[in-house]
Amino acid sequence: MTLLTLDTHIDIRWPDPPDATTETDRRVDFPKMLRGGLNAAVFIAYTPQTKRDDESLAAAAARAEAMLRHIRTRADGSTRRFCTTADELEAAHAAGALCVLSAVENGNAMARDLSRLKLWRDLGAIYVTLTHDGHNDLADAARPKPDLGDAEQDHGGLSPLGRAAIAEMNRVGLLVDVSHSAKSTMMQAAELSRAPIAATHSCCRALCDHPRNLDDEQLDMLRATGGLVQITALDAFLRAAPPGGRSPATVKDMVDHVDYAVARIGIDHVGLSSDFDGGGGIPGWKDASETATLTAELAARGYGAREIALLWSGNFRRLLRQVRRTAHTMES
Repeated sequence: MTLLTLDTHIDIRWPDPPDATTETDRRVDFPKMLRGGLNAAVFIAYTPQTKRDDESLAAAAARAEAMLRHIRTRADGSTRRFCTTADELEAAHAAGALCVLSAVENGNAMARDLSRLKLWRDLGAIYVTLTHDGHNDLADAARPKPDLGDAEQDHGGLSPLGRAAIAEMNRVGLLVDVSHSAKSTMMQAAELSRAPIAATHSCCRALCDHPRNLDDEQLDMLRATGGLVQITALDAFLRAAPPGGRSPATVKDMVDHVDYAVARIGIDHVGLSSDFDGGGGIPGWKDASETATLTAELAARGYGAREIALLWSGNFRRLLRQVRRTAHTMES
């Protein structure tokens, strides 16, 4: 199989998303994917953290479901195929089609109802990011929101509901994503989950001291539990900004984080993502049309074809298969 490039975290505009089959003002649309050689994209049903009252929770649940249903419509069944498993992803790529996948960012949209996890999986979601910025009813976030009344921590990691949600995600075959989670949440999730977990859009704290990044202990936990960190193209996570300025990070800084993670925990536990249209985009990989530039930088650093294939999708496909096996085991 030729190189399968999979970006595991791409936001979409909501409401009123533009027609992704045409050239748009977004960093990702299908023409840009074709020009840059980006074969597969996980589009995100994102809901921002708000108050945790019944009305706000119901609105978040409705938004997440509507976004998942919309993302499915981005596939036409021929030139663009909707994929929910590693097998479907590989088959679509072999057929020359672009691959459309979906996920939910912020478990707050579950609205305290565990049954929504199976609904999301049935709609095609492959993972759920436990939190966004701001604590929710499932877990503590890496970045509390004082404007919502957040203290430094709320649950000390996962809440009882969060623990139940991870068990249900394991049962229905959803990958647990710990990007945005507090360290306590991430470490507890890795220990609790029966399937490996991922940080689908995070970087290395040793290289850039940002609360959204993973420190060495967290990276080591991912290796110990078979998990994965997907290094992402968000400048502030890659290189600190000067006072009053913008981070000078480029694609070279991104690959510095890849190098660090690979040296720390091994090639099998590292992957790639952009966080395009959610803040991601750096010189050298400013949008999907420049995807080949990232591949070229990896090759220039000495990564061979096998290693590049693992980073771009091989490791993530392995996790999808392990999550599915865990679900089958729990059903039997």
